[in-house]
Amino acid sequence: MAETAHALPLDPLEPRDLVAPHHDDRSLNETLLDHVWRKPGKGWFMLLGITSAALGLLVVGVTYTLARGIGVWGNNQPVGWAFDIINFVWWVGIGHAGTLISAILLLFQQKWRTSINRFAEAMTLFAVMCAGLFPLLHTGRPWFAFWLFPYPSTLGAWPQFRSPLVWDVFAISTYLTVSALFWFVGLIPDLAALRDSSKTKLQRTIYGLFALGWRGSGRHWHNYKIAYLLLAGLSTPLVVSVHTIVSFDFAVSQLPGWHATIFPPYFVAGAVFSGFAMVITLIVPARKYLGLRDVITDRHLENMNKVILATGLIVSYGYMMEHFIAWYSQNQYEFWTFYVNRATGPYAGVYWLMITCNVVTPNIFWFKKCRTSVPIMWVASIAVNIGMWCERFIIIVTSLSQDFLPSSWDIYSPTWVDWSIYIGTLGLFGTLFLLFLKFVPAVAVSEVKELQLELKHAAHANGHHGVEQAAAGTLTHGAH
Repeated sequence: MAETAHALPLDPLEPRDLVAPHHDDRSLNETLLDHVWRKPGKGWFMLLGITSAALGLLVVGVTYTLARGIGVWGNNQPVGWAFDIINFVWWVGIGHAGTLISAILLLFQQKWRTSINRFAEAMTLFAVMCAGLFPLLHTGRPWFAFWLFPYPSTLGAWPQFRSPLVWDVFAISTYLTVSALFWFVGLIPDLAALRDSSKTKLQRTIYGLFALGWRGSGRHWHNYKIAYLLLAGLSTPLVVSVHTIVSFDFAVSQLPGWHATIFPPYFVAGAVFSGFAMVITLIVPARKYLGLRDVITDRHLENMNKVILATGLIVSYGYMMEHFIAWYSQNQYEFWTFYVNRATGPYAGVYWLMITCNVVTPNIFWFKKCRTSVPIMWVASIAVNIGMWCERFIIIVTSLSQDFLPSSWDIYSPTWVDWSIYIGTLGLFGTLFLLFLKFVPAVAVSEVKELQLELKHAAHANGHHGVEQAAAGTLTHGAH
């Protein structure tokens, strides 16, 4: 009977390896809160130094831009959009995985999101902050950015609501607000746990301030669950709408290479694709150096690689449809853009790097050995992020640099200011992420405890059911 009960598996949708089974509440507290209280290692300080230096480049680049104007960028005629919009779209895309993991997987009750949702939510928040810098600077006079909002004024100016650029303002500001609220609400129980385990009055005061008086009562948990679910419901449409609106920046134009109805789903899939790749890039080293392998298991990594494979196939399909329609429509401008300019033109190297990273690389995840190999998945995730940046470069620069009028064609080359601002946003993102890892639990402690309890109850119920089945079988056999 014992062998029969042991042989019965758990529910395959809720595998035990989402959390190492030997943990209890106390050991989970020690595992998940330890990195907040212990002194950071040399590696953390070294990384913080690198990201802070990159952040210094951002300060230099932005200051020089404000002092001299955006003429110091590499933008020209006809490439009026370049690094600023390339990096804006890239950063917004990276932020999409957090909302998908936190909101959509929560609504679909996918338990494997539990240990990675806070990483992804923090990544979303920081990525959208980086993204917002670029359109702000691209206006040329960012101190007048409030003109983009509809407010009563004596100027008689009113935003052009038929412009997708104005849609971007509302989409990104809404996305940032909802993402910040969703992240903070999820943090409240863990901030209270940090408050209660604080060793100094200053720590207790700071964490207590942000814990908002949380006491873990039944009423508090009830209100928390309702608020969390409502914010998940609000966030879900944003996964689709935000990058759809970003794609309209291009799709509503008449330029060859931009005027395509496939852009909205193609951009959304690409955003999730790059977002999950960035989660892998960040979470692989973090789980090792923070000692989180028991709660961020191989199962989590494999599931994320499956999502990367699925969205990578959708992106590949988008590429194929672009080329098919360019051929099938018999439009000479579209055909020339896709088959000549991009594949063999001055930016052909960037184009083929994009194809290698976005089409070839994800297909290695058809093989379980690659999906479960940490070094392979980490290198592949970096390749995907490089490929998605190249995709944005190809979409924007190739269509603008050689458009309908050959006499206006020109080659775009970024300047040191362009590179400084871009590398600087990487530094800003990295600095914020390292500070997040130090001062906030990187994994949702309360949610992992709840998941661990559910898994233990499921194991007990399945074991008890197995014993009953075995006993019934023995009785039936004896009766025969």
